[in-house]
Amino acid sequence: MHAPAHPRVTTRQVFAIAGPAMVANITTPLIGIVSTTVIGRLNDAALLGGVAMASVIFDCLFWLFAFLRISTLAFTAQSIGAGEPKELSAILMRGFIVAGLIGTALIALQLPLAAALLGVMGGSEGVTRAAKTYFMIRIWSAPFALGNYVVLGWLVGQARANRALMLQIAINLINMAATVLLVLVLDLGIAGAAIAAVIAETTGLALGVVACRSLAQDGFAVPRTRLFDRARLTRMLSVNRDFMARTAALITVFLFFTAKGARAGDVTLAANAVLNNFLLVSAFFLDGFANSAQQLCGRAYGARDACGFADSTRLVLSWGTGFALAVAALFALFGPLLIDLMTASEEVRRAARDFLIFIILAPLPGAFAFGFDGIYGGATWAREMRNLMLLSLLIFLGTFWALSSFGNAGLWTAMLAFYVARGGLQGARYPAMFRASFAEM
Repeated sequence: MHAPAHPRVTTRQVFAIAGPAMVANITTPLIGIVSTTVIGRLNDAALLGGVAMASVIFDCLFWLFAFLRISTLAFTAQSIGAGEPKELSAILMRGFIVAGLIGTALIALQLPLAAALLGVMGGSEGVTRAAKTYFMIRIWSAPFALGNYVVLGWLVGQARANRALMLQIAINLINMAATVLLVLVLDLGIAGAAIAAVIAETTGLALGVVACRSLAQDGFAVPRTRLFDRARLTRMLSVNRDFMARTAALITVFLFFTAKGARAGDVTLAANAVLNNFLLVSAFFLDGFANSAQQLCGRAYGARDACGFADSTRLVLSWGTGFALAVAALFALFGPLLIDLMTASEEVRRAARDFLIFIILAPLPGAFAFGFDGIYGGATWAREMRNLMLLSLLIFLGTFWALSSFGNAGLWTAMLAFYVARGGLQGARYPAMFRASFAEM
């Protein structure tokens, strides 16, 4: 018997990426959390509201460009699978160029962006003024924050998830220290929190560049003809465009959900905020498997290894399902207790318990939604991801409008339908995409 052409994918490989990615996901919201906590010590409600509002804006604004991480990860993994090590530095440099251009454009457009985004948020005059101060400073971190997306994608694409984790931890530790120093010691207020975020992102990128340089085969010296290869540039821009449209649809769902919850009253809004923390926890775990899927499926796709791709898909979905069931069981057993720990309001507690069933049901379809996101992302099936996410958005909106008379229960049912649609539609399309991608084998 002949040895297989490609090594089999193992559970150990899945968790070598998923484990650090899970920890990294937990640290991701810390910049906003630390800023909010430290500003909260100043005992000024307007400042606290301003930094909270601006943090949400930056979370969504930078999330819109998360395609930089996704595409860099996928292209890197595919190049490794295809045995093209010289392409790795070119992928990194192209990512840096796009991140720099987008970041520079955001800085140049800061005034109209601030006016539009803060206007949509609809805060009080004091809150909006504080948020604008934060926004106008932190926007200068855009090229560096987006550059960090590229670095993280490049490292995880090479299965260097531990290095990516260390970088994210470093960024968050620097942010914590700088925020405490600038806000509480030097008394710079909300401007200090924004400056700290800029320092953290800038230092993080510098550390990331050092980490990448140690892995780059020929340093960062990339021939101009390779860097600006027309076919590769066209493919990168096409994939990034579709990933961006897909992310925009995803952001639309969560902003719509938040807005409708807010209009249902303070108690409902607070209950949904508590329950969203449960969704966030499950997402931390499930997105770790999505990272594994991107790297393993991307590498198998680049190597034209149909068996490796199928193995990666099976392992990621199996382990994701196992974790989803465990998380759902934990929510069912300890959900009421956790709700009580998160809020002291009896009204909010009762409202949150009424809708806890949706949180218990969400992780299982979430496992397939996140898993197939990673599989499709690794294979750069970007057009299909975009189209299926847009269809999932329509299913979400249609479900909400059909059930709007049921109030918050209808809203949560629509969110659950969105999760089911994301995973279900990609799962249904997967066999055809797999056959088309590996037809020549």
